[in-house]
Amino acid sequence: MDLYEHQARQLFEEHGIPVPRAEVTDSPKEARAIARRLGGRAVVKAQVRTGGRGKAGGVKLAADPAAAELTARQILGMDIKGHRVDTVMLAQPVDIDTEYYVSYVLDRTAGGFLAIASAEGGTDIEEVAASRPEAVARVPVDPAEGVTSAKAGEIAEAAGLPPGTVDTLVRLWQVLVAEDALLVEVNPLVRTRQGRVLALDGKVTLDDNARFRQERWGADTPAPGDPLEAAAAAKGLNYVRLDGEVGVIGNGAGLVMSTLDVVAGCGARPANFLDIGGGASARVMADGLSVVLADPAVKSVLVNVFGGITACDAVAEGIVQALESVRLTKPLVVRLDGNNAARGRAVLDRRAHPGVEQATTMDGAARRAAQLATDA
Repeated sequence: MDLYEHQARQLFEEHGIPVPRAEVTDSPKEARAIARRLGGRAVVKAQVRTGGRGKAGGVKLAADPAAAELTARQILGMDIKGHRVDTVMLAQPVDIDTEYYVSYVLDRTAGGFLAIASAEGGTDIEEVAASRPEAVARVPVDPAEGVTSAKAGEIAEAAGLPPGTVDTLVRLWQVLVAEDALLVEVNPLVRTRQGRVLALDGKVTLDDNARFRQERWGADTPAPGDPLEAAAAAKGLNYVRLDGEVGVIGNGAGLVMSTLDVVAGCGARPANFLDIGGGASARVMADGLSVVLADPAVKSVLVNVFGGITACDAVAEGIVQALESVRLTKPLVVRLDGNNAARGRAVLDRRAHPGVEQATTMDGAARRAAQLATDA
């Protein structure tokens, strides 16, 4: 379950992470009053469960209360990647000196969590990760040990973050553990010109299996605004629609996120995030392929699987069976690695589907998928 930004910042406050003053409303008139309470100037931010709000025009600075009312009126009702804006958050502006990126994400493949951090946060973090992957640190976190001050110091040093971010890194881990989260992300985490460290934006995804412990966010899963996300949710898939042309399917959030970065590094844009988790049965594969192929923007599909508990030959059998029930309308590139990878490749070779290609490396698979999407 994805939380709205204002819900994420509520969790941050509860765990001692500083955030700017802010209030939420669905009324342009109330937005004027909120801006007045915040001191006049305010950042008006669309509240939707998707990224890219700023580039879509859903985040704007209002110079005074009257401008805040006008801006709220413009943003409310907008459609951002299929999500209608029904509420806005008005936040107190801050004097930013430096922006950082930090997150913790579940890595099913490794059986732990991954800390991802960079000294270059902000709206262009995806471009940074694609063009200069060395600027983004990826540090494994053992869930049994967690993030102590020493571990947080290791993450900060690896990413080039200042020592003042260590306490925030520890507290973000506490958010993840205490709130049953699969993802906790701050972009940007900023240092102000006065030296304060603040979480300016936040994204939190809670584990649906722990919903009974998180009833304050609602007993029922909120319906996604995007029809493909709604269809995926109905099938129990962990799917997020993006704005690219290469469909991505993988097992494990960390692997999928890395795949998105590699696709972007090959000059293409990922069309989605789809984590099929530890199992890749024929049904799961068929459901995943049907959702990804239903996106008209998709020009090619990349399946990137690392065999672990579920061996690659079982994954390949799932793909073969899925192709019997799903009409493959776009070229499919498959990369299998890990447990029984050779057997899995042999299964796909025997099927010899004309729309399926194989690659032995993630880089090679991403390059081919990007080329197919460009040539389409």
